[in-house]
Amino acid sequence: MSIESVAWSQMYRQMSAPDERRPFRRTTAARILRFATPHRRRIGLFLGFSVLSALISVATPVLAGRVVNDIVGGAAARVVVTVALVIGALAVVDAGLGLVVRRLSAGIGEGLILDLRTAVFDHVQKMPVAFFTRTRTGALVSRLNNDVIGAQRAFSDTLSGVVTNLVTLGLTLVVMIGISWQITLLALLLLPVFVLPARRMGTKLAGIQREAADLNAAMSTQMTERFSAPGATLVKLFGRPEQESAEFAVRAERVRDIGVRTAMLQTVFVTALTLVSALAVALVYGLGGWYALRGQLDAGAVVALSLLLTRLYSPLTALASARMEIMSALVSFERVFEVLDLTPLIEDAPGAVPVPDGPVAVELDGVGFGYPSADKVSLASLEEVATLDSRGGVPVLHGVSLRAEPGRMVALVGSSGAGKSTIAQLVSRLYDVDSGAVRLNGVDIRELSTTSIRDTVGLVTQDGHLFHETIRANLLLARPEASEDELWSALTRARLLELVESLPDRLDTVVGERGYRLSGGERQRLTIARLLLKQPRVVILDEATASLDSTSEAAVQEALTEALEGRTAIVIAHRLSTIRAADEIVVLEHGRVVERGTHQRLLAAEGRYAELYRTQFADEVVSVN
Repeated sequence: MSIESVAWSQMYRQMSAPDERRPFRRTTAARILRFATPHRRRIGLFLGFSVLSALISVATPVLAGRVVNDIVGGAAARVVVTVALVIGALAVVDAGLGLVVRRLSAGIGEGLILDLRTAVFDHVQKMPVAFFTRTRTGALVSRLNNDVIGAQRAFSDTLSGVVTNLVTLGLTLVVMIGISWQITLLALLLLPVFVLPARRMGTKLAGIQREAADLNAAMSTQMTERFSAPGATLVKLFGRPEQESAEFAVRAERVRDIGVRTAMLQTVFVTALTLVSALAVALVYGLGGWYALRGQLDAGAVVALSLLLTRLYSPLTALASARMEIMSALVSFERVFEVLDLTPLIEDAPGAVPVPDGPVAVELDGVGFGYPSADKVSLASLEEVATLDSRGGVPVLHGVSLRAEPGRMVALVGSSGAGKSTIAQLVSRLYDVDSGAVRLNGVDIRELSTTSIRDTVGLVTQDGHLFHETIRANLLLARPEASEDELWSALTRARLLELVESLPDRLDTVVGERGYRLSGGERQRLTIARLLLKQPRVVILDEATASLDSTSEAAVQEALTEALEGRTAIVIAHRLSTIRAADEIVVLEHGRVVERGTHQRLLAAEGRYAELYRTQFADEVVSVN
């Protein structure tokens, strides 16, 4: 490696190093070793071949000096050719070793990335909904990308670099001191002139690069928000395009200025170090030549020393930044372990059992619940705050009891914030109760396996979410093994058959981000089709028609009638006209049950339900009078 290459490499590492500085923890090292254990055989081969490559890199300059001495000394042509052939053979072997080392390095690094990413992805899927409502998605994705790759470099780059450079440095020093300790001392005295500017310039460039990264992140955020379907609509309706463009341009111009400044600093830095390296070689030739002319040194030794110079500077410079690289890798590992250390709030109990077969009764028995505080479900670094909010646990539900018998419908009504959606999430076991119990067929939901709960309970929300995939993929999310006929049957019952058949790609039509290529009613009916395909024994509808117009609501209501037939149903409704036929209506206020009964009985009771009903249908009542 040339001195110029070493300069660029050193500067890049300084620029790429994170700001964070954390104390080394032995537990971190132990956990890293656990992830490395499956790759130990490859790591051993990797280090062995790296050391062998280092030996060849030192042997080559020595043999080059030998050739010069043989030529100057008038040795036989056969001897010179033999040494040259050995140098060529070593070059071939070194090239082969380079390929093998790279293959092993890639295998170790990519294998580690796979292990870490899979572990983080699987763990994040177990986190409660509160985790996702608080976390910045970009920060979480960064853990799966940037930090995992940073951790991988600890094995594929740093580990081999430290070992190889130590071997190379030791051998080079021994050989150079053996040839001429005076010239070796001179080379070492020039080292600070090479290393210190690299560290200082690298740190300066790192600050500039981080500023550019922040500006790029701000531009990315602006583009992500403004280029999404709802964001673009909002800007067109309420935004000022000229101001949006001006704000973007200011950030982009700052990035341009930083780019120009960075390019000039890099060029000045590398040019200066190239000059230093050229002067160092000149000094070696000058002092070495002087010794050679006085008969104190061979001509071949001068050539060997000049070639060994880069073998000395390269590992010394790399080792000077090794601590920084190791700490950077540790930071990456700890940021990954931070996520893995978050404790999921919902986990299967030992010996968890499936939901009993047959029709399912849903029961809430004296349920009390408060949403967990941020410090229990999130990380400050994922929320971009200094300290997590420790407030939480404020009761949302107070001793709520209700029961939905198999095949019957219970409707939940009440003001916003009364706790209706919270009940839906507790029955689906997105959260666990703080007191009391939620039971399915008489079994506490905490004693049931989460897989069987997901199969038993189906939830349709107001903003039924769709992935940016095909209609087929969005449906198969409910039942991956469903046949083509079952998919079309679900679409038929959801009143979507004609729509999907009219699409050019039919089931393979991509619905767009969050399903925005479909109308609101079509999106909702597709989520109902997904529910029908799942065939849950318990259906929960959380304001499933609240945001729809009258025409769409009518179509969705038809599909819902199909979805609820013969199933235990809990329906949360704002429009009271949709739940008049419920077997029981439960009225919630401030997390407490204040009334329950049928539509007619509650109207006759002249309580909170009657008040809500009169408010909602005031115009209708006036027209009748």
